[in-house]
Amino acid sequence: MKMPDPDTAVIARKDELAAGLAAIIGEEGVVTDETGLKAFECDGLTAYQQPPLIAVLPETVEQVSAVLRYCREQGVRIVPRGAGTSLSGGALPLADGILLGMGKFNRILQIDYDNRLARVQPGVTNLAITRAVEADGFYYAPDPSSQIACSIGGNIAENSGGVHCLKYGLTTNNILGLECVLTDGSVIRLGGSHFDGGGYDLMGLMTGSEGLLAVITEVTVRLLPTPPGARAMLIGFDALEAAGDCVSAVIGEGIIPAGMEMMDNYAIRAAEDFCHPGYPTDAAALLIVELDGTPADIEFGLQTVRRIAEAHGASSVRISESEEERQRFWAGRKAAFPAVGRISPDYYCMDGTIPRHRLPEVLTRMAEMSKRFGLRVANVFHAGDGNLHPLILYDANEPGELERAEEFGAEILKLCVEVGGVLTGEHGVGVEKRDLMGTMFSEEDLKQQQRVKCAFDPQGLLNPGKMFPVLHRCAELGRMHIHGGRLPFPDIPRF
Repeated sequence: MKMPDPDTAVIARKDELAAGLAAIIGEEGVVTDETGLKAFECDGLTAYQQPPLIAVLPETVEQVSAVLRYCREQGVRIVPRGAGTSLSGGALPLADGILLGMGKFNRILQIDYDNRLARVQPGVTNLAITRAVEADGFYYAPDPSSQIACSIGGNIAENSGGVHCLKYGLTTNNILGLECVLTDGSVIRLGGSHFDGGGYDLMGLMTGSEGLLAVITEVTVRLLPTPPGARAMLIGFDALEAAGDCVSAVIGEGIIPAGMEMMDNYAIRAAEDFCHPGYPTDAAALLIVELDGTPADIEFGLQTVRRIAEAHGASSVRISESEEERQRFWAGRKAAFPAVGRISPDYYCMDGTIPRHRLPEVLTRMAEMSKRFGLRVANVFHAGDGNLHPLILYDANEPGELERAEEFGAEILKLCVEVGGVLTGEHGVGVEKRDLMGTMFSEEDLKQQQRVKCAFDPQGLLNPGKMFPVLHRCAELGRMHIHGGRLPFPDIPRF
C-alpha cells in the first residue's frame, strides 16, 4: 500500500498553515500536537496508520468553505473524516495533509413528518436519527452494524447498507438531498425535500464518492413509518452450502425479508459467548431472517420460509415470540465483529458482493483458501443481497501473518469479481481495495472515473491516494471524446 509521496515543502510550513487555519476557525479548532493528532491516525482499518500534518475541526458551513478555499490557495491536500469507523482506510490521513474532522456537525436541523424526511448535519450518528423519530412511529432504514457510532456523512461517503438493506435499500435509496462544499469553497445543494428531480443525478454521484469530490455539510434523509409488526427466525444448518442454497430459494420464491443475515460456526459461537442471544452453537451456519408488515403478511412469510428451510435440510428453526426476543436475535448479529475480536488477537474484515446463486460455491472456495493460507475465517454477511463480510483471523505479532491476511483478503475479492460480483458492497474502496480496481475496471474505465474527479477537484487535493491505483494529473487525461471528435465547448476548461 503506497500513498502519495509527502510534500516536504508543505510539511516545513506546518506552523504557517496552522496559523492560517486558526485565523479561520479559531485556535481551539486546530490540532497540531503529536498526542492530539494520534486520535486521527487511522480509521477502522487499523493496519494502516499515519498521523495528519494538522487536524481542523470546523463548526459551520462557512468555516468549511473557508478552510477548503484556503487549502486550495495553498496547494494543501485535505482528507475529510466522519466518525472514523470506515473499514477500508477511506479516512487514512496524509503526512502532508489537513484532516478535516466533521464531528462537530452533530445537530438534527429539522424533522418533517408530513414529507417524511429529516435534515441533519453529517456528524449525526446513524442510530441517533431513528432515536429522534421512533416515538412518533418512524425510523431511518439503513442500519450498519456500527450504527451506534458511524456518522450519516460517512454513510453517504461509503454508501453504507446494513441488515435491513435487502428490503429497504442502501444509503443511496434513503436520502433526498445533500449540501456539499467544493474545493474552491462553493456551496451547492443537490436534491431537496422531493423524491426526484430533473437533470444529472449528481446526488447519486456524491453517494459512495468516498470524500474525493466534495465535503458534505448537510443531509436530508427519508423517514419510513415503523412497520406494524416484525418477527425474526433463527434457522440452523449442518452445512454452509445448504444455508446458501436456502437463501437463493427464499428470494426465488418471491419472499423479500426485511433482513436476511448469515453467520458461520466461528461467528455463531463468538456471538453466543459475547451476548447470549440464544444461537444454536452446534450449527455450521445460521440464517437470521426477519419478516415485517401486517400480522397476516408476517405469518405467511414465516411459514413459507420455514417450508423452504426444512426442504433444504434445516437442523433447527426458532421464531421470536416477543419484541424482546426479536431484538435479542439481532443483538448477536450486530455484535458479531467485536465478538470475533475475543477469539483472535486481530481480524481483517473484508467486504465484497456476489450474485446470490453463487453463494455456496464462494463459501466452499473460501474454506479452501483458509486451509491454503493457514488462517481461520469467520463469515458474517448480508446473505440476502450477497454482501460478504469474511473476517480473517490473524495475529499481528506473528511475523508474516498480516501480510498473509492481506493476500487472503485480496484472493477473496478477486473471487467475488470472478463470479460476477464487485469489490465492495458498502465499505468502499479506500486504500484497502485500491490496487485491486484493475481486476474490475479497465484502464479506460478508470480514466473516465478520474475525469469526473477532475471536474470537481482539478488540483487533486481531496482525499488523494484513495480509490485509484494510478492517479493521473487532470491535464494528462485531456478532454473526453465524442464520436472521435473533441467536445464542441471551447469555454469548458481542460480536465
